[in-house]
Amino acid sequence: MSDPITSDLGQHLSLCQEILALVERESLALRQGDEARRFEFYQSRKALLPRLDESLSRIKRQRLDWQRLPSAERARQPAVTGLLRQNQDLIMKILVLDRENEQQLLRRGLVPPKHLPPAERQRPHFVADLYRRQGGR
Repeated sequence: MSDPITSDLGQHLSLCQEILALVERESLALRQGDEARRFEFYQSRKALLPRLDESLSRIKRQRLDWQRLPSAERARQPAVTGLLRQNQDLIMKILVLDRENEQQLLRRGLVPPKHLPPAERQRPHFVADLYRRQGGR
């Protein structure tokens, strides 16, 4: 049972590492004032979206089976728990860095008004509060 979910979580972790690398490159370019590469980053993000959607779909399908397992069975498979935690940690890093990049773009007036983030996204702990309310799902 754990092999497919372990494989899918490992693949998702690799994808998240790619996304983090992209967001880090974007952050560096923004700090250096290299605004000419904005379209390149946009295209890279757009190319990653289908892979991310597919990865999330696979994990969602596996999630119900994993949750149905008795807790003793899940405890015997620490690799899954570790991969879940690694994925969650990496996603949080991506969100924080992406928000910083968004703030850089906003400060420079490089975001059209219709694309401005909603007010609730300006709250510093909005994402953490969402996780807490949803029970980390």
